[in-house]
Amino acid sequence: MRRFLITGLGNPGSEYSETRHNIGFKVLDSLAKESSISFSNSRYGDLAELSLKGRKLFLLKPNTYMNLSGKAVRFHLNTLKLTPQELLVVTDELALPYGKLRLKSKGSDGGHNGLKSLIAELSTSDFPRLRFGISNEFQKGRQVDYVLGLWDETELKDLPQHIQKCSDCIKSFALEGISNAMNTYNSK
Repeated sequence: MRRFLITGLGNPGSEYSETRHNIGFKVLDSLAKESSISFSNSRYGDLAELSLKGRKLFLLKPNTYMNLSGKAVRFHLNTLKLTPQELLVVTDELALPYGKLRLKSKGSDGGHNGLKSLIAELSTSDFPRLRFGISNEFQKGRQVDYVLGLWDETELKDLPQHIQKCSDCIKSFALEGISNAMNTYNSK
């Protein structure tokens, strides 16, 4: 049975739950809800197991805060005896228009502190990541306020369909492989 660690990046705590930076958590929450599974408290985060047509997906929401996410991911990869190529990280992305997805097999941190932490802890940038566009509609010097800010009314209206598309992309990654998932979801 193929196994994957699907990690949503975000910050723990109710004050962050509805912020743009927590889209990774939102996507995993949606995936768990549609699959009727729930998260359990685990070391360095909340973990759920999803069986999907002969695949096992371990859904992880680190409780280490965004900038220290790598510690949680490294721990769970080692515990599950998985490689970085069996990891998929779901994260927000300022450089993409709102709702646009970009699946890649590897890459730089792109200035994202969560990815920076993962690359440092795993000693590689060679792991799949699914970036969810949150756009860059903020005034100069206001990036932190923007990513830690709440979704606006227009974004909230379309958010469920974008989260569903992201969930579908994760399932495609696990079932059809990264190349097929990239061909399908990077063009949408």
